[in-house]
Amino acid sequence: MRLHYFFADVLIFPFVFHVLKYRRRLVRQNLALCFPERSEEERARIERDFYRWFADYIVETIKEMSMSRKEMMRRITFEGIEEAEAEMEREGRSFAFLYLGHFCNWEWVASLPYWSRTDTVFGQIYHPLHSEIIDRLFLRMRGRFGALNIPMKDTLRTIMSLKREGKKAMIGFISDQSPKWEAMHFWTTFLRRETSFFTGAEKIGRKVGASFYYADITRPRRGHYHCVVRRLEVDENGGRHAVTEAYVRAMERSICASPHLWLWTHNRWKRTREDWERFMEAHAPGRMRGGRKKSRATASKP
Repeated sequence: MRLHYFFADVLIFPFVFHVLKYRRRLVRQNLALCFPERSEEERARIERDFYRWFADYIVETIKEMSMSRKEMMRRITFEGIEEAEAEMEREGRSFAFLYLGHFCNWEWVASLPYWSRTDTVFGQIYHPLHSEIIDRLFLRMRGRFGALNIPMKDTLRTIMSLKREGKKAMIGFISDQSPKWEAMHFWTTFLRRETSFFTGAEKIGRKVGASFYYADITRPRRGHYHCVVRRLEVDENGGRHAVTEAYVRAMERSICASPHLWLWTHNRWKRTREDWERFMEAHAPGRMRGGRKKSRATASKP
């Protein structure tokens, strides 16, 4: 991939960072609000490192379309798959739900089926892209390693179908993006900011008796990633969103350890709690007046 990284260094990074200045104001704002204790110089370094990694992510994604099984298994390694499958068998579970975020190269995690020695079905939930052509391209890329692509709207239907067929499955959920207004059911503190998270994975997982894991990804060196599949440390007395809370804390630790490897260009906090409450008052006033419990949790300090 030397040629790919050459283009990342001399073409993509300079164009995105210096010429296009792609969402630099948003990235700078996010870093300032999430890491107020860090100096401007340090945040500027994180910003620059992020865009360098972002350029790498672009060429890595392009390369993925033609990457052989051997090279993919050399580029991203996995740990904990056999243990997770053994736990499913020992505990009599049919499903394991794997949480991850837009961190490191999440696209390469689709190669996880290469590391399994069982007949476990591996699936990934995805949100269809606006461009039909690009959407088909990404579906082909994500499915070429043997994973089942599941549209978000068909998540429950597909999982229940797998359950009826008696199949064991590990399903991946990228759960760090911003939910739409009507899907906001849980708020917590994430990177010092009040943030809403999707809770659908936890709700469905509890329904089918799934175990919950986190894809702890690191980048040992350029072009190489390592993913440890870790069981989420869930507080059983933490209420109905305890699993989601455990995921948020795990994601936060990953970001604080390597902040430049998270997708800061995503406008994660475009919907505030105050805006959500106004939306609910206007569109579902009965639910607000009915005393719906608002979940609020505290986060570990970044």
